[in-house]
Amino acid sequence: MDYKEYITIVEDYPKPGIRFKDITTLMQNGPAYKQAISDMTEYARAKQADVIVGPEARGFVVGCPIAYDLEASFVPVRKTGKLPREVVEVDYGLEYGSDRLAIHKDSIQPGARVIITDDLLATGGTIHATINLVEQLGGEVVGLAFLIELGYLDGRAKLNDYDIYSLVSY
Repeated sequence: MDYKEYITIVEDYPKPGIRFKDITTLMQNGPAYKQAISDMTEYARAKQADVIVGPEARGFVVGCPIAYDLEASFVPVRKTGKLPREVVEVDYGLEYGSDRLAIHKDSIQPGARVIITDDLLATGGTIHATINLVEQLGGEVVGLAFLIELGYLDGRAKLNDYDIYSLVSY
């Protein structure tokens, strides 16, 4: 399936010169969204994933249905202060500053096979921080799965030690 047919390009959003890739139009098309999740689920199944991890918030939109299909656990990664139990945290760089991500300390058992999912691979900063969290807990990141990869931002270079699966690339 050509998923680009279901992704809307919004010019000059959120600022001039940006060509925003809007996945809400993909999600609004039930059969296309189902097929996208099925394709990503098959990738995770082939990697024998025990746990699906997704950073907030769009990682939940992708990761939860994959975990459901696999009958695997889903583990959210959130911004600091959003998780109620004991957490592990990591700082990561943004274009203009930094932020902090957290994961529940008891969410991943050592040796668990983890797939990290998100809607978009851009510069790789959020995913690199998420990998760091998973590995601090002893999880083995066996793959990274995305709806969209923005190849021109070269996020793959930050993640070259990991297997990457993307449904579409721009």
